[in-house]
Amino acid sequence: MDKKYSKYSDFELFNLLSGNQSEAELAFGELYLRYSQNIYAYCLRVTGNKEDANDIFQETFCNFFNSAKTKPETKSVSGLMITIARNLCINHTRSKRIHIDLEEYNLQTNDTGYEQKELLDLISNALELLEFEYRDAFILRQYHGFSYKEIGEITNAPESTIRNRYWRAKEKIKEILSPYLQEISNNK
Repeated sequence: MDKKYSKYSDFELFNLLSGNQSEAELAFGELYLRYSQNIYAYCLRVTGNKEDANDIFQETFCNFFNSAKTKPETKSVSGLMITIARNLCINHTRSKRIHIDLEEYNLQTNDTGYEQKELLDLISNALELLEFEYRDAFILRQYHGFSYKEIGEITNAPESTIRNRYWRAKEKIKEILSPYLQEISNNK
C-alpha cells in the first residue's frame, strides 16, 4: 500500500476512484483499510450471520467502488458506505428472518463474567425483537458512534425521527429486559 494515500482525506480518495485504474485501486485500498472493520461489524450486527455478513460486506464495497463513477460527490464517504450496506441489509432482511448473536461481535466489556455474557445475549435477543428502523438506529448509534444527524443522512430521516427511534429502541430493550434486571437486583 502506498503510504502517501494514507495522508489523503476521504473526499480526495473518493475522487481518485473515478481516475486512472492504478490510482483508483490504491485509493480504494486506503478507504478499505479505513472502513472495512466498521462496515463488516455493521453487516454482522444486522444480519447476525457471518456468511450473510461477508456477502453483504463484499457487495457493499463493490457497489461503493461503482458508485464513485456515477456519483461524483458525497457529503460523507463513510456515510455513503454505511448507506449502501444498510440498503443491502434491508434487502436481506426482507427475505430472511434476522438472528443476532453478540458472541460473534467481539464486544469489549469490563465484566467478562457469566452474568455479563448472559446480559449481552439477552440484549441481542431484545434487539432481534425490534422493528428494523429501531434496531438500525440503535446499532448505528450505540455500536458505531454515529451522531443523530449522520444517522439521519444515512437513513434519509429527520434527526428528530432518529432521536425518537433510538429512544424507543432503548425503552423497548429495557422493557424486554426488565424481568431479568429485576431478578439481578433482587439477588444482590
